[in-house]
Amino acid sequence: MSPCFQLDLIMIIIVENLNDNPPVFDQNTYRVNVNEMSPVDTSVGRFPATDLDGNQIYYKLTPESTGFKLSLPTNPELLVETPLDYDKVKNVQLILSAQDTPLAPASSRVSFTASTTIMVTILDVDNRPPWFQPCSKHEVGGAVICQSAGYTTKVVLNEQETGVLPLEPGPLYAIDGDSGINEAMTYSFLNGDADGLFAINPNTGNITMLKPTDVLETISLTVLAAQRTNSYQFATTSVTVSVQVKSLHPPKFQSPQYEGIITAVGVMAMDPKNKDQPLRILATDDDYNATGGLNPHITYYVDGNSDFSIIGGYLFMTKDLPEATLSLQVVAMDTSNEESATARLSVEVTSGGYGLVDMAALGATLGVLLFICLVVIVVLAVRIRKGKANWKKIYEASMFQSSLGQGSGGQKEGIQYTNEAFQNDEDGGSTGSGSPAGESVMAGDLALDEAIVKSSVPLHALLHDDTSHDGSDNADSEKEVKPILTKERRMDDGYKSVWFKEDIEPDAKEEVVIIPDSREDDSEDDDDEQSSSENGDDTRQIKTPRVVFNEADLDSGLGVKMDDPAEDSEDDDALTADL
Repeated sequence: MSPCFQLDLIMIIIVENLNDNPPVFDQNTYRVNVNEMSPVDTSVGRFPATDLDGNQIYYKLTPESTGFKLSLPTNPELLVETPLDYDKVKNVQLILSAQDTPLAPASSRVSFTASTTIMVTILDVDNRPPWFQPCSKHEVGGAVICQSAGYTTKVVLNEQETGVLPLEPGPLYAIDGDSGINEAMTYSFLNGDADGLFAINPNTGNITMLKPTDVLETISLTVLAAQRTNSYQFATTSVTVSVQVKSLHPPKFQSPQYEGIITAVGVMAMDPKNKDQPLRILATDDDYNATGGLNPHITYYVDGNSDFSIIGGYLFMTKDLPEATLSLQVVAMDTSNEESATARLSVEVTSGGYGLVDMAALGATLGVLLFICLVVIVVLAVRIRKGKANWKKIYEASMFQSSLGQGSGGQKEGIQYTNEAFQNDEDGGSTGSGSPAGESVMAGDLALDEAIVKSSVPLHALLHDDTSHDGSDNADSEKEVKPILTKERRMDDGYKSVWFKEDIEPDAKEEVVIIPDSREDDSEDDDDEQSSSENGDDTRQIKTPRVVFNEADLDSGLGVKMDDPAEDSEDDDALTADL
């Protein structure tokens, strides 16, 4: 009989948790409220899911750009991501997804997911004042304001308006800027009882008139609207009351029809009956007799046409139009009571250019003016040229007179003087040319002025007083007529001799004697000179033209006196005229 053996084995069995359960949220839909003034990163709530398999759960929020976000992919806490605005977004619907495997990258493991809906309601906060209606909204730095233009109304002078005052653009009322709260309002006048003329209903904002006004003026009222429960939230607006004269007559045009001619944009239309005057469109109102019928509330416009504008009663074109004649209608509106009048308006649109006749007349006028200018220029040129020649002669004569005052200490004794221009016979020209080469003397303005000043001085003032010498010698020499030339007289053709003669009489004037160059008289002149010297005659009988330098100013041309004998030649006459 064989023996039996027993073998004991220990087996360890590990039971693995199979991922066979999906994540589960406690609710299919979550509803939460959040204040619109909640700061960024404020927690709205936490929405976890559970997994029976015990796996790590990962979360994802859809959509991602709604003003909210998750704290972490593994933490389902919902946070405020951006500032909220009740007036822009009041409710937000979010989808929260849960997954038992990492979201990315994709795992090879089997994944189970679950989702839930989160409904977020944004609550309005009392952060805005009342808004008077109607108003214009503006957003400044994230804050929203609504601006009111105010209200207007009209009352008649010395009459009390019954009932509620009609206002423009509508009845006065205000709403809470926080539409989610919509707090009730209370109204009052900020300036008290408005001088006892008006009253306002604190609940409705309606304004009534308590008594008539006797002043023709404009009354300004300020209305305050405040929340009932939170009076720190308030707003103000203006109410303008215009006191006017009662209208018994509508406006009326001074003419049933107006005609005008207009040429360009921005140019006033002209009256065709009087082209120098602009077209004036004017309507009067018999209710304003005190101002000559001028109603300051009347405005003008062209009915149904924006191509023209009437400013102050004058017609303007607002854009370029082709040439044409337009038939329009002009309206005069009394803005105080909306009474109006109409009149016909005929406007001729032209280019504003000149016609052929106008251009021909303009060309003829310019041609005449051009011809006159040319004539004046020619006359002035001739006179200037002639004046230059006269001035040259005056300058030469004045320089000659100035040389007469240089006798004392000169080349000759007594009153005998030297004219250097005549000594140099080779100059062949003017008496004022003293250059050896015969060049002309070009006198500048300074030399000419100096010559004129010297020529205005009397000759005896330029001569030195020689009475200090021997009396007998001087007396004899003064009676003699001596040549002022240092050279003897020459017989060349065209040669002139100049002599100076001074009488002993006190009232006698200085004379410059010019001896004409006449071949016929040369021999006789030589004989006369010889006989006179032999007989000791102090006086030389020569019929020559005399040039007298008076004490008058040579500028006027009166300081040169010419005496021409009858027998002078034509050359002498020309020389005398030049001098």
